[in-house]
Amino acid sequence: MTIRFEGVRLRQGNFTLDADLEIAAGATAVIGPSGAGKSTVLAALAGFLPPERGRILWQGRDITAIAPGARPVTTVFQDHNLFPHLTVAQNLGLGLRPDLRLNAAEQARVAQALDQVGLPGEDGKRPAALSGGQQSRAALARALLRDQPILVLDEPFAALGPAQRIAMIALVDRIVVAVGKTVVMVTHQPEDALALGGAAILVAEGRAAPPVPVDELLYDPPPVLREYLGDWRRGR
Repeated sequence: MTIRFEGVRLRQGNFTLDADLEIAAGATAVIGPSGAGKSTVLAALAGFLPPERGRILWQGRDITAIAPGARPVTTVFQDHNLFPHLTVAQNLGLGLRPDLRLNAAEQARVAQALDQVGLPGEDGKRPAALSGGQQSRAALARALLRDQPILVLDEPFAALGPAQRIAMIALVDRIVVAVGKTVVMVTHQPEDALALGGAAILVAEGRAAPPVPVDELLYDPPPVLREYLGDWRRGR
């Protein structure tokens, strides 16, 4: 169950990013300097940015030309994309049926997803009534309902405090990674990458490097990453 970027070049205006790498099932963090192209990698995987050249494969199948909605990918964004005029349950229901005409079994699945992420009884609230952490949990619950094999996280927990971020990453590990799915998460925080575990992709200097063990990358970083992170271990 691997994702393969095969000779991929991505372009946005004058910016280009090359990627030739393979992502295994489990957890992979994407880390690197600001503006290096981390979200660009996720946009290509999710189908929002077609490669200028090369192919993206999932389990050997070429998905390069497949529309975002038809890919085996669910994306959770930093702003969570929760609709303010809908209740929490309705926002989750969109993960099952865009017309929100859920039957009893689908309504039960929504309730189960809310339980999984620690939001029982919050189904009738609107997003504005939730804390930032609760909104993150709701967005994750909707992603779970889509039940795709690849979960892409584009810094959805960035606005949370350190303890809440680590708690959300632990939740992802418990209910997504543990069942054999693939999680690819952009982060600026080395602590978050370590909490996610698994592998890490360094995006820097116009290239997304092949994944390596996350502790290997962070505890012995190349110069470009060392310059960006500074002495992040001070006080640990």
